Amino acid sequence: MKIFNIILFFAFSFIGHPNKNSELTDLEAERFNGQVAEVKALINNNSGYNTKIAFLVDMRIKSGKNRFFVYDLVNDKILDQGLVANGSGSETKVRGDLKFSNEPNSRSTSLGRYAIGKPYTGMFGKSYKLLGLDETNNNALKRAIVLHHYSAVPEEEQDYYISNSQGCPMVNEAFFKRLEKIIDNSRSKIILHIYY
Repeated sequence: MKIFNIILFFAFSFIGHPNKNSELTDLEAERFNGQVAEVKALINNNSGYNTKIAFLVDMRIKSGKNRFFVYDLVNDKILDQGLVANGSGSETKVRGDLKFSNEPNSRSTSLGRYAIGKPYTGMFGKSYKLLGLDETNNNALKRAIVLHHYSAVPEEEQDYYISNSQGCPMVNEAFFKRLEKIIDNSRSKIILHIYY
């Protein structure tokens, strides 16, 4: 067991160090902990999901700040974090105040829990299919909502809002490569939970 923990430590060291720029506020942490509990409940009731790692995205945090979190479900800690775009259809007249939709052609982000599926090569290079597990995101496959990278998403936190996607969780390439290592080394599907 000790050897396994050492290997795990070095594996996450190799993945990259978490960006420590932003710390969760008390309100964000409270909301985050509630969402972690939901993910754990889902995983406990379904043996096919990864019980060690989950991805969580807090869409209430503005897009220029880290809001995509890699979470260690065993030790209850954030291992990595990065920027992620929201769908252009989620924008409202109030900057930072988002709306969400599961409808085809809405270009909106859909809230809910996703199972990260198989990779494929598309217009953005390697991407991962997302299977929506809730009524709020069950059109994900039909809408071609996938996890992918894009050069317009910056690596570092910004004081301004970043570019929008067509509804996909879209990250920068460096962060995607760290996520890719985790996903590809997982024997079971990882849960991605997008909430607001």
